[in-house]
Amino acid sequence: MNARSQSLPTSLSIISIVCFNFVSFISNGLPLAVLPGHVLNTLGFGSAVAGLVIGTQYLTTLLSRPLAGQLADRFGANRTVMAGLAVLTSSGLLTALAIVLPTSPWVSLALLIAGRILQGLSSALISTPCCTWAIGLHGTARTAQVMSWNGIAAYGGTAIGAPLGVLIRDHLGLAGIGISITLLGFLSLLFAQTRRPAPLLSGVRLPFRSVFLAVLPNGLAVACSSVGFGSLTAFIALYFDNLGWANAAYCLSAFGVAFIFARLASPSALSRFGGYPVVAACMAVQTLGLLLVWLAPSPLVAILGSALTGLGVSWVYPGLAVETLARTPQANRNSALSTLSLFFDLAVGLAGPLMGLAVSGFGLAQVFLCSALLSAVGLLLVLNLQRQPRRRLGE
Repeated sequence: MNARSQSLPTSLSIISIVCFNFVSFISNGLPLAVLPGHVLNTLGFGSAVAGLVIGTQYLTTLLSRPLAGQLADRFGANRTVMAGLAVLTSSGLLTALAIVLPTSPWVSLALLIAGRILQGLSSALISTPCCTWAIGLHGTARTAQVMSWNGIAAYGGTAIGAPLGVLIRDHLGLAGIGISITLLGFLSLLFAQTRRPAPLLSGVRLPFRSVFLAVLPNGLAVACSSVGFGSLTAFIALYFDNLGWANAAYCLSAFGVAFIFARLASPSALSRFGGYPVVAACMAVQTLGLLLVWLAPSPLVAILGSALTGLGVSWVYPGLAVETLARTPQANRNSALSTLSLFFDLAVGLAGPLMGLAVSGFGLAQVFLCSALLSAVGLLLVLNLQRQPRRRLGE
């Protein structure tokens, strides 16, 4: 099997590894549309508890990012991904048991939360180590290609997961959600064992604080960009409803289609122009898109602004990842990329509550103005970083 994986074309070999992230994001999406209703209507808890069940996973992923990076640096990205798939399998089992066991609502709730904690941990163990596994096999010159396919896998899995979860519930019952997660994790784990492991890189393992400080400037740029995505997903429906417009979902569809189109249409952009120049151009486009959403006189203009935002967001993370890896010793690449992902998680997670304060003070439209201004700040930060000499941490 290893010989076979060596003979695969590069793109197919990369896809055969980042597909584990696709599985992870599908699994993350499966319970989103169905678990809150079960907690509210079947178990009899309130909306705050339902929110806790969903939010526990994302908080766990956020807190587990540094651990995942350090484990991958020390033991290898492939082993970390396989550990994540095993944890994902266990989370599915706990979710299924929470549904089928004839226990009290409190026991069911505890099992659900435990399953969500494991699912959050599995997401951290799979997402970034998937990328570094593929980069380790094919070299840092393929970083942009790996990030491109990984982004498509992540956003594609997110788009598929929630509606698929509703379909599974309607045909197999709620326990089918947990069983599906279990099967996805277990079958992926079997497949992962057939993939060629990446070499474990030698070198000094730097403490997380040093890696964090080195990644901080690029991480802030990621956060400035990601707030726009978080605001769009959290508030576009309310914005349309407040203006008396229909079809707010088309904004999210336009964002996703434009994002994937940009990734597929310009696969060599980073290798040709470099990380910071591409990121700067993307953040300028994203800023323009968010301003269009803010000023939109009609739904069509808002949809166009969402599409431009998707185009802009498309290469921001990969471009900053390329620049981050260029400044980080190879033995710490997992920790560096996990830290970069930490800023994305924080920005998207905090966009809702922070922009909610802007809504209460200034109105819904100002959410997109604030997001555009943050994107512009990120653009200035990237332009400043582009002028600085490249220094590699620890060398």
